[in-house]
Amino acid sequence: MSGKIKKTDEQWREELSEEQFLVTRKKGTERAFTGKYHNHHEKGIYVCVCCGQELFRFSKKFDSGTGWPSFWDPISRENVTERVDHSHGMTRTEVLCSKCDAHLGHVFPDGPRPTGLRYCINSASLDFREADEE
Repeated sequence: MSGKIKKTDEQWREELSEEQFLVTRKKGTERAFTGKYHNHHEKGIYVCVCCGQELFRFSKKFDSGTGWPSFWDPISRENVTERVDHSHGMTRTEVLCSKCDAHLGHVFPDGPRPTGLRYCINSASLDFREADEE
């Protein structure tokens, strides 16, 4: 991973849509079942919408029934940062892009094997690149 990307809110606003900015920079969330990658079934790689860092492979995506794209493992644990999140009166684990600190979503311990994890990720925080996998 190369160096961290740091920009002002003004710079991010110039590069991102309003929804992308609110989700990635202000830790918002999109409504369930509305994101463009919720029901997306193409082979490829999901990357950070802010910096392009590779985050998740389609082969590790699953339908969790929650309304958000869900993955059972990131491409590399080095590409995501996890932080305790006490917002909204609950304790969760927030997932961020390790390169630019974009808020991606949250990870929960109720996913499928082999990891048992469910990375519940906002479509607004992702971009997609078609690619052959494994």
